Amino acid sequence: MTTTITSDVGADGRVRDELVAAYREHGFVRVRGVLDPDQVELFRTSAEAFLTVHRAESLEKQGAFSQLVNVWQHDDNLRALTFDPRLGRVAEQLAGFPLRLWHDHMLVKEPHNNVATEFHQDRPYWPHASGRLPLSAWIALVDVPPERGCMTFLPGTQHRTGLRPQDLRNEEDLFALDPSLRWIPRVTVPLRAGDCTFHSGYTGHMALPNRTDLARFAHVIVYMDEATTYSGTEHVVTDPLGLVPGARLDGDTFPRPWH
Repeated sequence: MTTTITSDVGADGRVRDELVAAYREHGFVRVRGVLDPDQVELFRTSAEAFLTVHRAESLEKQGAFSQLVNVWQHDDNLRALTFDPRLGRVAEQLAGFPLRLWHDHMLVKEPHNNVATEFHQDRPYWPHASGRLPLSAWIALVDVPPERGCMTFLPGTQHRTGLRPQDLRNEEDLFALDPSLRWIPRVTVPLRAGDCTFHSGYTGHMALPNRTDLARFAHVIVYMDEATTYSGTEHVVTDPLGLVPGARLDGDTFPRPWH
């Protein structure tokens, strides 16, 4: 039986207005078929090879997942994925303003890791002093049903700002900071290989454990307002750059490759 590949990205490189409206209302949206099967195979194979060589460099050391940051700077195939102009243009369409690359990262949940990535927001971790809502494209390089570690979102929480970074291992941490978030209906979004979700940097989300025999490979592209400036706080991406607080995050390290 032949599987029909459905893509939400039109021939003009844009998504339908209702997907834009859904993203802006809920803080996340699923976009199907951003990669075709040949692209999925190329990028998955590249990700597997990259992980084999660089697994020990993972920023996450507690077993929830393997996290490798700025892979675009080290692997030509994964660079092509991060710089995919369709993804950048869809991100700008959803955001409604010009964007730059903040960073990419590979997120891998090993088979039978049985560890959830608990509810959190992304933006509190980032050294951004200004800028409108950033957003991430979370691209599935394998099928990601719930049992393989797909994401669950808290709709509408993109407007809840001002919280400190949350503990990814503590299922109560986000809700201790704002108990009202506990009662928001949760939306779990399984993805086929080649699908992605876009979510705002403040949208609360978590990833379920991987209980399957196959590693969960996700490639994540994080976009920020092109005018974002540096806050001066520590972060693995900016620490080596010698930036001063208030400096714009631009130039070759934070490109706009879809333009």
